Amino acid sequence: MRLSVAFRYAHRSHASIRRSRAGVKVLNSENRFIPVNSAVYLRVREASSTGGTSETVVCFKSHPRKNDGPLYESAVGDIVQRSREELKAIREPNPGLKPTLAIIQAGEDDGLLEVNKKMAGKIGLNVMQICLPHQCREEEVIEEILRLNADSRVHGIFLHLPQSFLSKSVCNAIKPQKDVDGVSDLNVGRVVLGDQRDGFASPVAGAVLEMLARHDAPLVGKMAVLLGLEGPLKATLQFLLQNNGMMVQTHQWSSKHLQKQIMDSDVVVFLETGHKGLPPTWLRPGVAVINLSSALMEEQPNSWEHRAEAESSAGVGPLSAALRMQHVVRSSRRWIQEQQYQPWRLRPLKLQSLSPVPSDIEISRAQTPKPISQLAQEIGLLPEELEAYGNTKAKVHLSLLNRLQHQPNGKYVLVAGITPTPLGEGKSTVTIGLVQALSAHLKLNSFACLRQPSQGPTFGVKGGAAGGGYAQVIPMEEFNLHLTGDIHAITAANNLVAAAIDARILHEATQSDRALYSRLVPSVNGVRCFSPIQMARLQHLGINKSDPSGLTPEEVRAFVRLDLDPEKVTWQRVVDTNDRFLRKITVGQANTEKGHARQTQFDIAVASEIMAILALTDGLADMRARLGLMVVGSSRNGQSITADDLGVTGALAVLMKDAIKPTLMQTLEGTPVFVHAGPFANIAHGNSSVLADKLALKLVGEEGYVVTEAGFGADIGMEKFFNIKCRTSGLRPDVVVLVATVRALKMHGGGPNVTAGVPLPKEYINENLQLVADGCSNLKKQIQIAHLFGVSVVVALNVFKTDTQAEIDMVCRIAEASGASAAVQCHHWSRGGRGSVELAHAVKKVASQKNHFQFLYNLQDSIVEKIRTIAQKVYGADDIELSPEAQAKIDHYNQQGFGALPICMAKTHLSLSHMPEKKGVPTGFILPIRDIRASIGAGFIYPLVGTMSTMPGLPTRPCFYDIDLDPVTEEIKGLF
Repeated sequence: MRLSVAFRYAHRSHASIRRSRAGVKVLNSENRFIPVNSAVYLRVREASSTGGTSETVVCFKSHPRKNDGPLYESAVGDIVQRSREELKAIREPNPGLKPTLAIIQAGEDDGLLEVNKKMAGKIGLNVMQICLPHQCREEEVIEEILRLNADSRVHGIFLHLPQSFLSKSVCNAIKPQKDVDGVSDLNVGRVVLGDQRDGFASPVAGAVLEMLARHDAPLVGKMAVLLGLEGPLKATLQFLLQNNGMMVQTHQWSSKHLQKQIMDSDVVVFLETGHKGLPPTWLRPGVAVINLSSALMEEQPNSWEHRAEAESSAGVGPLSAALRMQHVVRSSRRWIQEQQYQPWRLRPLKLQSLSPVPSDIEISRAQTPKPISQLAQEIGLLPEELEAYGNTKAKVHLSLLNRLQHQPNGKYVLVAGITPTPLGEGKSTVTIGLVQALSAHLKLNSFACLRQPSQGPTFGVKGGAAGGGYAQVIPMEEFNLHLTGDIHAITAANNLVAAAIDARILHEATQSDRALYSRLVPSVNGVRCFSPIQMARLQHLGINKSDPSGLTPEEVRAFVRLDLDPEKVTWQRVVDTNDRFLRKITVGQANTEKGHARQTQFDIAVASEIMAILALTDGLADMRARLGLMVVGSSRNGQSITADDLGVTGALAVLMKDAIKPTLMQTLEGTPVFVHAGPFANIAHGNSSVLADKLALKLVGEEGYVVTEAGFGADIGMEKFFNIKCRTSGLRPDVVVLVATVRALKMHGGGPNVTAGVPLPKEYINENLQLVADGCSNLKKQIQIAHLFGVSVVVALNVFKTDTQAEIDMVCRIAEASGASAAVQCHHWSRGGRGSVELAHAVKKVASQKNHFQFLYNLQDSIVEKIRTIAQKVYGADDIELSPEAQAKIDHYNQQGFGALPICMAKTHLSLSHMPEKKGVPTGFILPIRDIRASIGAGFIYPLVGTMSTMPGLPTRPCFYDIDLDPVTEEIKGLF
């Protein structure tokens, strides 16, 4: 008895399949074998290699066995043996691999399945049969093909369909890598070109060639007639025979002078139509005649079950089946090879720099980026790992981490900076210039990992964050505006939590326990049940019940009442705009809120704890768990209330499911960039995501480089990178690139204030060695901070056109004297990657040296001691001063068990101290801690230093004055 598999249109009944190498057995629910005398529709429960089960509906039909006969058994045996040995070699390092051939057919016939299944069993393959209705539409066939294309367990697809079904759309729907019957245009084209290294030729055509090769007479110069063949098989067989030196004529049964052509031929390969056959009188002695009808099992007009039987073709069926299985084995081998790390084939884009340097947006538009799919292919990403957002950016699936889990990481480079001016000192520009130099000029694999810019600075003071000059991410408009919507997703998720908080406070204040319970656990079609997240809350409360009717009044009250204290809500709404008037607001003033008004505030979106979670998570499950742990406030009895308690966690995960994937873009020179997570290391975590870094470290390979960026000065962004991000990720940097500018050093040396939108004072334009020398104290301090963590430093001096050579040489000399392993001048802004080649060489050299990384503090230290350690060792403070509010919160967090979390300081980025006007290296100050928050989901304690605000404001003349849109060309103007 033989069984066909996977008929999706059948009715269901209760039985299961037991699979073994020997075949398939049918069992009923009592595990007794049941007879199968006709079509039976069953439900299949099949155990997977991971221990789970999958279920589908299948059709089984009995069919008598056939004896294929001894003809060409040696050829079949050779192919089977080679395939078995090849599969064994593939499976040794991949024991879970079980290649599968999927057969799509119209109707329930099992004739062809028997031949293929028997052959598959000899080799060790699976066979899956999908039976579609006789009258199925083309769309249904294509739908099945696309489903199988996406199934990584299927390595071959065979269309056992009447010729009328095999349209070009159907044949070309098959993924060429799985087209083991060679029916797609791509695979046929490879045969025509004589190049089958990456494709498959028709196994039926291969069987014909194999049979002819076993004749004693050579094929060269012989005449072959192909009769009644159509489509891909006809083209494939014609060119295979011609490539072996034969002359080939193709005819239909209705062709004129057919008898003469047959009688003049040495080989006749035909496919019967209706009841037509070749009269024996047409065949001259010695002619080789091969009937493909039994191999193809072409539908006959009288009966689908009718099969032509011819002794001359007895071996075509088994031989073609053996070749088909060989193709499945080779397809699986190619699939395994695709899953391995692929060497890069990066094609850099040529960069023609101009002088004077045009505006950033003009430079960006002058370069035509590669299609993002091409870049992805060049760096070893698989098509299924890419989710395109237009032609120049794409999300990358996290499945890449599983595929390359055994691939060693590349070198890990952190770009930080000295304390900046309000204009910024070019860390992003240095990061991009460095990777352009590494990849486009030194031919080393490298990846930049940048943070998505906030619309606050983009329309406020600082402008965009795509880099600048000839070191940019392109297209810069897309980079700076919306990108793939991650910040919008964070805003939506954050504000959903805020809405849930106020709604819950209102509903608890205006309803009885019974009314709340009835609404929280409603009756649907007469049935009440807890949702999964409500079950989790019950378990958290210690209530081990699942029947809503079984709770006592006390348990109902504990379940429905969070009892959030409006005065102790710590969760704020967010918006991605600099809006100072949202720093303190009142909500709930409408009459519908029944007097439940309270004071609250808005933060800028990138300061949301959800952004920090996105930056620190290592996957979907971890992100969902972290979202659930977020503390939104306290109850009136002092208990922390979380997003899980609100019941909103699952919805948050849904809103964030796409945002968790890093976005792939490219630099001006066509090198890859990941954009993920957000900015603002002064009021937030301020580093690119752990996931982006991990993906990039796998992709660059062991000899490659990942250059990731930390926000603002080393005292803020770098400190958080080491103490928070490295603890979470387990990654350790190989070198720090510390960015400095002569402009910033002059400011720290006592130069006038630098103000955005105002021309620079003459001190910053003219040479002034004394200001530079005095300002290098800040550079020296930042080098020392990096050394606190045991990491070597390369100073990158971002050169401006107003800098003199004497100033440049002085900075490099002082930097090296202060402990930097190297200090080099960088001209990437005006020259692109070639302007940072010296920096790339220095980074390569220093990164190869062993460092002695260490954390600054122990997590088991008290919250106060951890804050004091950062203040004294990093900022240079004499001590810290806690406000009564901050001390009370520290006591509360200790009681809640949050004392062992790392610290994320919210402090001005314009000074090492809490006073923005204090430049250089301030000393003798006490660091005031005004307030403390707990970001439990993100996993850190969040002290607010001095007057630090989590909502920036707009200046007198924001950037938006210069931003406009051309309504004809739709080009954006004024972005920088």
